[in-house]
Amino acid sequence: MGNGVNGSFASYSLNEPNNMNQKIRIKLKSFDHSLVDKSAEKIVKAVKATGAVVSGPIPLPTKVEKFTVLRSPHVNKKAREQFQLCTYKRLIDIFSSSAKTVDALMKLELPSGVDVEIKV
Repeated sequence: MGNGVNGSFASYSLNEPNNMNQKIRIKLKSFDHSLVDKSAEKIVKAVKATGAVVSGPIPLPTKVEKFTVLRSPHVNKKAREQFQLCTYKRLIDIFSSSAKTVDALMKLELPSGVDVEIKV
């Protein structure tokens, strides 16, 4: 192997047996719980079709941010209104993945309101 850029990435090929036993962790985040659940269902269905082992979707704690604002722009300090923003999260672990699993994950089309974070 050379010292160039191409030589340094040659050991991370998807066809090597070392990568077959790696765990892939997928975190999904969204403000809409139905989008998160539908996306998790799509991912689990696609991964199971490739023969990989799936653990999840595991619901993570919902983050609730509350904002309190004055109703009136000038007076009436006691009159306030509260808004809340809920962030829903799910966790999916994939074991014994193959190149087919990675290809299936790359081809999935998920809604734009879902944030997907993948760790290998």
